Amino acid sequence: MTSHLPATPASPPKSAPRLFVSGPLAMGAGVAVEGGQAHYLGKVMRLGPGDAVILCDDQTGEWLATVEAAGKRDLALRVERLLRAREAVPDFWLCPALLKKDRFDLVLEKACELGVAEIRPMVTRRCVADRINPDRVRATLIEAAEQCARTALPTCAAPVSLAALLADWPAGRGLFFADENGGAPAAAAFAAHTGPAALLIGPEGGFDDAERAAIRAHPCAVAITLGPRVLRGETAAIAACGLWMGIAGDWKE
Repeated sequence: MTSHLPATPASPPKSAPRLFVSGPLAMGAGVAVEGGQAHYLGKVMRLGPGDAVILCDDQTGEWLATVEAAGKRDLALRVERLLRAREAVPDFWLCPALLKKDRFDLVLEKACELGVAEIRPMVTRRCVADRINPDRVRATLIEAAEQCARTALPTCAAPVSLAALLADWPAGRGLFFADENGGAPAAAAFAAHTGPAALLIGPEGGFDDAERAAIRAHPCAVAITLGPRVLRGETAAIAACGLWMGIAGDWKE
């Protein structure tokens, strides 16, 4: 007797899990899922043949796929159709000083959820860390993107010194500098700017006087204030990214 998989639903159920996979994806393509992703689909979500999965490849967009076969350690998926194209991302960078590992993970997670296009970490004199784990960073960004239904992963560069970041800064990209010593109100500064932009956030303990002077001397820099309270580095990064998205990014659309 010939068995048939259930018909592909008109739209994926809300409970359908989301995964980022290597691409590019295309209609009818087969996708093999192994390792941690297979464990998640098969053991945690308990998916079987005919169940829906949403796949993203960070290239073409978001696709509906169904499970064709589920083994003990792998699953075979079949791509059914494109649900939506890869999202357009505002040209906004976050340039945070490295923080303690758990706090920097939070910055990565929330920057992804908020829609940041690129993350460019920097090392300053008061940083408590001077490196990142690329695999951990990518895993954090993917998990955040899957959680918030992003179809485009932000990139994260290797950390560089503040001096190197400023020296290689592209002309024409605004550099908003969250200065605890004061500056223009952030909302007004964001509203007045057009074109690509970035946000510079300091470490625990802030920038020292020489670093602050170097930033303020940069031709693209605009010092801003984030209100009357002293914010932790992770709080400042998250709050300012959200404010920028609401005033100049894709929240206003």
